[in-house]
Amino acid sequence: MFKLFARTQPDAMFRARSPERDRRSDALRVASIAGSIDAALQASRVEHAGLDRRLNDVLARAAITVGNDADEYLDREPANTHLQNVFSFEIANGERRLRELEANIRHFETLKATLVASFPEHADALATNR
Repeated sequence: MFKLFARTQPDAMFRARSPERDRRSDALRVASIAGSIDAALQASRVEHAGLDRRLNDVLARAAITVGNDADEYLDREPANTHLQNVFSFEIANGERRLRELEANIRHFETLKATLVASFPEHADALATNR
């Protein structure tokens, strides 16, 4: 068995990478995951901010179509009633999506905190992705 190794040229023998190269490779992998989480967080926050702005605009417009009389709904024009129904549907969808985005943002933040806690030796690579 050892004769097999004896015939092998010294340069052709197994050599492991240096510990520094291993640390760099690991840091790049961890940073890649952190970058993906950060990109998802950023996209979710941007979508949330835009939707929140649009939802506030729709709420303001819906308030105008409701009117301010106690019996406004009795003699509201049909076009305004239709518009009010459309606004109600869209507002409900927008509020649902805002809740989903808020939950996603919390989950992404938890993923990031878990990543940081799991790889403290790569804190410098993670710091560049914040």
